[in-house]
Amino acid sequence: MSEKPNKIEFKILDYKRLENDFVSFELEDGTVVKVKVDLDRVGKAANYKNPDGTPHYAISTAVKLSIIPSDKKFLVERKSVTGTSTHPPGQMFS
Repeated sequence: MSEKPNKIEFKILDYKRLENDFVSFELEDGTVVKVKVDLDRVGKAANYKNPDGTPHYAISTAVKLSIIPSDKKFLVERKSVTGTSTHPPGQMFS
């Protein structure tokens, strides 16, 4: 019987999306919730297999939520918008 390695080496795998980016849900108040599951990183073990002999993968995922209110409006603090002036248009300042 072979010994298990102290460190498992993974080969990073590229991937492509096969279906839609988002799954969308409409709430009874008209709000739309979009959910996107994405892969951050996928690796396949080069020097280790599962006990049943199948390949061993390390998969890191991320979930992104997008909530769109029925009126499609949102607020942003003025100071968080870059490139905005604190002076009204046309006003001279020194």
